[in-house]
Amino acid sequence: MKRFIEGENRGQSTLFPERLDEYIAEDHAVRVIDVFVDELDLGELGFERVIPEATGRPGYHAATLLKLYVYGYLNRIQSSRRLERETQRNIELMWLTGRLMPDFKTIADFRKDNGPAIRRVCREFVELCRRLDLFSQAIVAIDGSKFKAVNSKDHNDTRASIRRRIERMEAHVDQYLSLLDAADQAEPDASDTTVPDLEAKITSMKAEMQRLKKREREILAQPDKQLSDIDPDARRMRIAGTRSQVAYNVQTAVDTEHKLIVAHQVTNAPVDRDQLLPTASLAKQALKRQSIQVLADRGYYKGDSIQACHQSGIDALVPKPLTSQNKAKGLFDKQDFHYDAEHDHYRCPAGERMTRRETYQHRGIRQTTYQASTAACRDCRLKPQCFTGKTRRAVRRSEHDDLLDAMAERLKNAPEAMSIRAATVEHPFGTIKSWMGTSHFLTRRLKNVRTEMSLHVLAYNLKRMISIVGAKPLMEAMRA
Repeated sequence: MKRFIEGENRGQSTLFPERLDEYIAEDHAVRVIDVFVDELDLGELGFERVIPEATGRPGYHAATLLKLYVYGYLNRIQSSRRLERETQRNIELMWLTGRLMPDFKTIADFRKDNGPAIRRVCREFVELCRRLDLFSQAIVAIDGSKFKAVNSKDHNDTRASIRRRIERMEAHVDQYLSLLDAADQAEPDASDTTVPDLEAKITSMKAEMQRLKKREREILAQPDKQLSDIDPDARRMRIAGTRSQVAYNVQTAVDTEHKLIVAHQVTNAPVDRDQLLPTASLAKQALKRQSIQVLADRGYYKGDSIQACHQSGIDALVPKPLTSQNKAKGLFDKQDFHYDAEHDHYRCPAGERMTRRETYQHRGIRQTTYQASTAACRDCRLKPQCFTGKTRRAVRRSEHDDLLDAMAERLKNAPEAMSIRAATVEHPFGTIKSWMGTSHFLTRRLKNVRTEMSLHVLAYNLKRMISIVGAKPLMEAMRA
């Protein structure tokens, strides 16, 4: 082993034993975790067993277990069993916990029993970022992403999937009944061995048919016509094209300046359309601003939600989805018709005036129909490009269109807005999913999944803050 760097003799004893503190650098992330948790008022945040009981066996302090979880999620160790093993061999955790080694059940129960308090800790860190004036622009980007649940598709049924299963079972029963009829008409020696087997299979299939029909009734009784066995709160959602998985829909609002997650929520809504106002309101509350600007993609476009955001001091910029089929058919779209607000009428591409005809309520929203005269449409040279099979073209305008038109004009004047949105909000999702690997949420039920996501967000924000501010300045800010 000459001419190589040599290690120490394993059997060598030392006169002055080394301290654990000597193994941890002064600017190590584990020191930031230690300071952050020590500066929290865990009792005020709602953690259990902060004050020890006068009798009984002593338990672990909530601060110790919280430090353990924050360290675990920061270092891609989310499992309670893996955390238990790490406390026995990881010198950073030995330093952080003071060589305490709680068992996995204690670790898992802490996360389960202190969910609301852990979620408040996540908000407390966002408050620290706000005090450091990192959210000066008050512009956030909102997006949602599907995170896989414990429940697999084999243990989830929708109205369509259970109907397909019933139809397949009915086809199998019919097939075996045909085989049974054929066996009855065959020679007696052959049917003696075949008929009992077929009858047993048919009986089994009919019992399974009854079970499937009972399950179909249970599914139809659900509000969203869907049922999951392992995690009842998880829902099947479309993730890409025709692909789907049983998942949760995680919504985040991310600061455009520093890419910090300002607010988040976990829902089991399969689409993002109704999530704009709740997520934006959480961001506005976290930033403590009278007004904020929100960037979101087409999936959030909904007139009444954008109207509610406007009334709440939230300036939403959401591009209009391309849902009309007229362009694909070579026909004029609504955007080709110009609205004159002063005189309350539309001008069609041919220059004809389209006046107000009818006002009605559709799904609680006031709609107004505008049409040109029948003679003008009948003799129009652009009729083949305008409509087919009708006497005249109609344009509908909702009570939200004034606000939506103004928003479209602002988006037109800010062409970089959607690029900023994509570069801002998709990065945290990619990072967190990379930390999770190919795995899914480890917990079940919506309240527990929300706690788990809060730990992911806290770990992401903590690592981001260390990168932005630095470990030592961040610890000084926490102590201030």
